[in-house]
Amino acid sequence: MSTNSFADDRPIGFTEPIGLTAPSGIDREAHNRLDEAWLAAAWSHPTTRVFVVCGGQALIDDTPDGRTELVMTPAFEAPVTETHRYFLGTDEDGVRYFALQKDALPGRMDQSARPAGLREAGLLLSPRDAGLLVHAVALENWQRLHRFCSRCGERTVIAAAGHIRRCQACGAEHYPRTDPAVIMLITDQDDRALLGRQVHWPEGRFSTLAGFVEPGESIEQSVRREAREEAGITVGEVEYVASQPWPFPSSLMLGFVARIEPSSSSEIVVDGEEIEEARWFSREDLRAAFESGEVLPPYGISIASRLIERWYGKPLPKPGDLA
Repeated sequence: MSTNSFADDRPIGFTEPIGLTAPSGIDREAHNRLDEAWLAAAWSHPTTRVFVVCGGQALIDDTPDGRTELVMTPAFEAPVTETHRYFLGTDEDGVRYFALQKDALPGRMDQSARPAGLREAGLLLSPRDAGLLVHAVALENWQRLHRFCSRCGERTVIAAAGHIRRCQACGAEHYPRTDPAVIMLITDQDDRALLGRQVHWPEGRFSTLAGFVEPGESIEQSVRREAREEAGITVGEVEYVASQPWPFPSSLMLGFVARIEPSSSSEIVVDGEEIEEARWFSREDLRAAFESGEVLPPYGISIASRLIERWYGKPLPKPGDLA
């Protein structure tokens, strides 16, 4: 994989941190997940904090000093659940955190809290709270979709504080699934960026190309294959940038910049199944398209925004900026 093979001839990129990737300050303490006595003591400790996750959402609340936080309670005030209690880790002050998977979020008497998913909350929460919510949502998604043994078909039970499902019929253990996916900003010989619109996106929404890594395939091969399949473009150099957890429901996005093969054509041929439209944009083209409303930027929390901004050289407009 190239590390800086075409870095010298691109503009200085915008360097806003990639959402959901900042250090959370949480030690996941995986070695304690199988220690039932330790988990029981951690749950009953007066400093332990708990929040509920349901359908990828949790309650968040705005504080008087302008911050946004996950709504957490001490364990003794938390809703009752027998099995869906997930240990998430311990912070630098020794506070332990659990998430509870429930069929509904709890109500709040003060009515100030609101439900939010990661696309909204990830931009507002501190790195600690965002990291806890990512972990909880990923576990919830996996738990909801993998209740039966893939070996024998029997129902499985939760173990390891939510991080294993065991089959009591055949003894198989199943672990949370993470699907690697590549997401890439491709440029041509004129340093134009290739952006596409998926068939189910609203009119005008453009973003980088992306796709899942297939079995037996390296991530560099995946970048090149997806570029050919989705846009008919032959990619040469590939450079890794950063990764981002994306539990919708279980992906890890591996971000790249790539350049079209110098001897190949820049003609775009979309597949029509995943990508309905794709275009080459210069920076001037993209700025004008933003200003006219012809193009809508990708969601701000997505690594796609950071990849585009790295090439664009400044922040992308936010939805309110385009009104």
